[in-house]
Amino acid sequence: MNSGRTRRPTSAWDKAEALFKPAAAKASTPADKRPSVPGAKELVSLRIDRNVLDHFQSGGPGWQDRINNALRQAAGIGGDEVVTPDELNSSNNG
Repeated sequence: MNSGRTRRPTSAWDKAEALFKPAAAKASTPADKRPSVPGAKELVSLRIDRNVLDHFQSGGPGWQDRINNALRQAAGIGGDEVVTPDELNSSNNG
């Protein structure tokens, strides 16, 4: 009769199997670790001591950039500007 059509599942088991057949696997491409825009910053959540946060925030706006520069220097990958230990401790002098 309808030889070109597939038969519909008749049992509950066959119906369930037809619903949950595995989908064709997509070829996954490895994720690029670099940001797509050069110099782009990554949004992260970081837990640091309150006194460390207070220290960097005491300098006013730009505290996130100051933390980034300090971390770059500590990692040995350079910062935008060199910060000396005296400059880091300058907020303790007042």
